[in-house]
Amino acid sequence: MDSSGIDWKTPTTGLKLAQDEIHLWRISLGMGSLSIERLRRSLSKDELERSDNFKFQKGRRRYIAARGCLRDILARYLGVAPSQLRFKYNSYGKPELVSGYGQEALTFNLSHSHELGLIAVTWDRLVGVDVERIRPNVAGEKLARRFFSKREVADLQSVPDGLRERAFFTCWTRKEAFIKARGQGLSLPLDQFDVTLNQQEPAAIFAIQGDMAEAKKWSLFHLDPEPGYVAALAINDRHLSLHCWQWAEA
Repeated sequence: MDSSGIDWKTPTTGLKLAQDEIHLWRISLGMGSLSIERLRRSLSKDELERSDNFKFQKGRRRYIAARGCLRDILARYLGVAPSQLRFKYNSYGKPELVSGYGQEALTFNLSHSHELGLIAVTWDRLVGVDVERIRPNVAGEKLARRFFSKREVADLQSVPDGLRERAFFTCWTRKEAFIKARGQGLSLPLDQFDVTLNQQEPAAIFAIQGDMAEAKKWSLFHLDPEPGYVAALAINDRHLSLHCWQWAEA
């Protein structure tokens, strides 16, 4: 699915997440010191310890902004204070909320690159999001041959030179979003499933280990969240409505 022409709305009070919806939030991580400090106060002890491990202040500030905004956003849906949220992590490191906030599970995923973050939120589904800043020194055939499937490598080679760099990151974010949604690390290697990457094709998972029927259980959204970035959203449901929000302090 192509969601490149997104209207990022500012949320109103009393924000609701319906069962057939997925909400995607865009976050500008280059925020001021006062905002950073307010978000920092909501973090847990282990999050604060992790932030202190960043060597450079810029990385530390971006981490605090991303984790603080995640807490702020989830707290809006659950009607609790951001600092009250408790997370647990599966054996592959994927976070989820500790139970106790209601009968249904609020599921989410966070990704950030450079100054931009994205957070996806829905109910009781596997969801993954990935965003990347397009960097010319990263995209390359050698990296594609290492991580992409044979079909994807062939598709990438067929893309005109001027569009190949963007196609590389389009493929990369779609694969990462799917892997993150599954929450099982690289137990499914990146070259064992195929995604579309050409701008002339709808965003889709074509096959998972050769199984096209399994792939059809998933939705894949293409996203152009800001100039110079590309992103993707994966979810194990075919009948959802996507709503996009720009984070701002309440």
